[in-house]
Amino acid sequence: MSIILGLESSCDETAAALVTGEGVVLSHKLATQEAQHRPYGGVVPEIAARAHVDALMPLVEAAFADAQLTLADVDAIAATAGPGLIGGVMVGLVTGKALAHAACKPLIAVNHLEGHALSPRLADRDLAFPYLLLLVSGGHCQLLRVEGVGQYRRLATTIDDAAGEAFDKTAKLLGLGYPGGPEVEKAALRGDAKGVPLPRPLVGTSDPHFSFAGLKSAVMRAAQSGKYTTDDIAASFTAAVIDCLVDRTDRALRESGGVSALVVAGGVAANRAIRSALEQLAARHDLPFVAPPLWLCTDNAAMIGWAGAERYALGLIDGMDVPARPRWPLDPHAEKARGAGIKG
Repeated sequence: MSIILGLESSCDETAAALVTGEGVVLSHKLATQEAQHRPYGGVVPEIAARAHVDALMPLVEAAFADAQLTLADVDAIAATAGPGLIGGVMVGLVTGKALAHAACKPLIAVNHLEGHALSPRLADRDLAFPYLLLLVSGGHCQLLRVEGVGQYRRLATTIDDAAGEAFDKTAKLLGLGYPGGPEVEKAALRGDAKGVPLPRPLVGTSDPHFSFAGLKSAVMRAAQSGKYTTDDIAASFTAAVIDCLVDRTDRALRESGGVSALVVAGGVAANRAIRSALEQLAARHDLPFVAPPLWLCTDNAAMIGWAGAERYALGLIDGMDVPARPRWPLDPHAEKARGAGIKG
């Protein structure tokens, strides 16, 4: 039984976990930075990097203590090597390299997005390739055909803002606080989802991609108009996002075919209304719906450890010269999407 130490530091969550090759999470330790970033209404990269430096090694030590293991007991060290805020990514990757070098253990450089993409297999060990993945987070909104470990075919991406970014900006516009996604979700439960007329960009079109910049701008105009309550704007915004996600995912399911399940992962997958709508979509296509538990949707080290375990089982080991990357697409051969730039 292999044991992998996973390290995550790509944004504003610092985490360490010990995960087995059979999908057992032996320990998981996480430190948030909400208090440090709340005064600024968003993540400040320099503050985030410094917080990772302070938190990471104590979390590693606590993870080992919880599992009653030592560094000598692990088979490999998996660290996020991108994409993300480069200062934070470097903290985790350099720490992983140092531990691997000190203990003479293999190093596995994990794509943070692959951590999300494979996390449903940690939650459901029966989930078979290929599956259709809606990867929806603060920085990414993509539809991917997951054909195997390291094998991803991108079917759609956002041409501007990601869904999670739109949630965060909407929260800021409405004065709901930080982190924005959970605050918008709470406000939406109190509001009327039909109370504010908002657009559904690209819904019903032949274009496979997502777009949320226009929706974000419409929210700003609604908030500035003074005609609507905060709760109604939040509810109407959430309904518009759901319509966009469901429409685009439905299109991908109809055109890709031959998948074992509809899967959702990433921070926005923690939104219960979005999960419910996607579950209903999967049912209409007679497919299982798989979503990780809420704690596995947001950034965590268990998914990095698990992605490391999947790669380790296939002999996918990296050298000590592997770089930290601010950008790292899962499908580097995907056709560039209109407006998406290098994020696509």
